[in-house]
Amino acid sequence: MSKILSPEVRLSDTTVGLLSLTPECIHNLVKKEPIAEIYNVEQTPFARGKFASVRKCTHKITKVEYAAKFIRKRRRSMDQMQDILHEAAVLYLAQKSERIVGLHEIYETPHEMVLVLEMVPDGELQRLVDIQDGIPEQDTRSYMKQILEALAFLHDHNITHLDLKPQNILLTKDNNIKLCDFGISRVVNDVVEVKEIIGTPDYVAPEVLSYEPISLATDMWSVGVLAYVLLSSHSPFAGDNKQETFLNISQCNFSFHEDLFGHISSQAKDFIQSCLVTDPSLRLSVHECLSHAWLSTAPPPSPKPNNFNLSSSSCYICTSNQSCCHQPPTKPQPLLLPDRGILC
Repeated sequence: MSKILSPEVRLSDTTVGLLSLTPECIHNLVKKEPIAEIYNVEQTPFARGKFASVRKCTHKITKVEYAAKFIRKRRRSMDQMQDILHEAAVLYLAQKSERIVGLHEIYETPHEMVLVLEMVPDGELQRLVDIQDGIPEQDTRSYMKQILEALAFLHDHNITHLDLKPQNILLTKDNNIKLCDFGISRVVNDVVEVKEIIGTPDYVAPEVLSYEPISLATDMWSVGVLAYVLLSSHSPFAGDNKQETFLNISQCNFSFHEDLFGHISSQAKDFIQSCLVTDPSLRLSVHECLSHAWLSTAPPPSPKPNNFNLSSSSCYICTSNQSCCHQPPTKPQPLLLPDRGILC
């Protein structure tokens, strides 16, 4: 297990694959004073999940902006501190990776833990998928290479993300990516065997549905789904309901529809097919993906247009701040692939 540890990070529970920070590290990292004494925290979250919300906060002295993730310490009367500290430990360990969102510090309140994270200004990759109705293949190659670089760091430390999707991939101002949200990530290796029904329905691997052991290869299935979604803005396995979606996944029932993939290269399709294999042992590994012909010569992402701002409230197409033909006033753009939540 020494491969996955730093002096401050250790495996806390071999039965569920959770990491923890050493007591000394927690003492130095977790602040007890009210976060409002140090930061101006916006009251309205810009992102929200079932048990967490993310608010913009600005350091009162440095004026640097951060994203403050408020996580409840108890859910349905169950203590969640072990899971929260696991996420913090993964982020702490990942400080060496430029492809993973940075952890600045942590605050503790009576009812919540607050992870103060690097602010990644241009929002979720999902929004870019929606705006462009799919991402051009050259840009998709660039994004996928960077996503796999982030994933390679995790896998080299025996950590599987388990929730890879465009909503958990953030865009920087220079159009690079940062991977985020490690709340359901797990450590897996020969010592740790994890069986859990976790993930997002459209992206979850067959072995999760059949309650078989999770492995690093579980992420590689999601990589195949992710590439399909970025290229087409459609899910390869989506059914009319969860049960139909799960059946499609279990049977690996998908196709490259001509109207969606007629213009996509054979190398891209081969990449996707090499990840979407029912037997986890036959999927490409993260490093094999990076060496695949589709990605090995991937260019840097194309610069976004000067007037293209995902975090802006203006129209994404004509940049108008008023009502226009491209979007209804005051309403966000609908998601083509809504996040249907964690399976459990």
